[in-house]
Amino acid sequence: MNNPLWPWVTLALLGAWHGLNPAMGWLFGVALGLQKRSRLAVFASLAPIALGHAVAVMLVILLVMAFGWAVPFAWVRGVAAAALVGFGLIRLWRNRHPKWVGMQVGFWDLTKWSVLMSTAHGAGLMLVPVLLGFRANFCEAGASWAGSSGSFVASPGLALVAVAVHSSTHLLVCALVGWCVYDFIGLSVLRRSWFNVDFVWSLSLLGVGILLATQTLGAN
Repeated sequence: MNNPLWPWVTLALLGAWHGLNPAMGWLFGVALGLQKRSRLAVFASLAPIALGHAVAVMLVILLVMAFGWAVPFAWVRGVAAAALVGFGLIRLWRNRHPKWVGMQVGFWDLTKWSVLMSTAHGAGLMLVPVLLGFRANFCEAGASWAGSSGSFVASPGLALVAVAVHSSTHLLVCALVGWCVYDFIGLSVLRRSWFNVDFVWSLSLLGVGILLATQTLGAN
């Protein structure tokens, strides 16, 4: 686990997992494409959706960074674990999606919708265990994260790179799935054989939260 590529591979895989979820972009893109009868509309819609996803993720990371400056690392990890478990349970209990946006949307409408949707699904929360688990890879050179306070002092530049890596694979998978559904498969696949991604996603949040909580308790 000391390989410096592991955190980046993990971020990329999480981006792909987010991109696979219909609720995080490609389903809306395909719907717009079908409405306008244009493959280009499918791909054009994914740029603001990916931007909104990246903004939602970055907001969570900035919150963790601000929290990490002020409190010990163990507290950051404990709060992150509680947030993941709580959010996972909420998603399992009340699995609803924001529906305020209509089909006649512009770039910024789609971006705002994507921020709201990604936040509602806890997309940014899933990156927090990666940042904390590989904190030596994301902290400022010479920072005091290993000192007496044990604070999490992440590098803003590396945080931006982390979001870029994650968002790139999210956009790539969204585009690939959206293209396949629009051109070859059709939306009927969702009724016939598509598995419940939201349910698996909620279990993922819950499982990662429990794992992080176990690590936090074991470290104390």
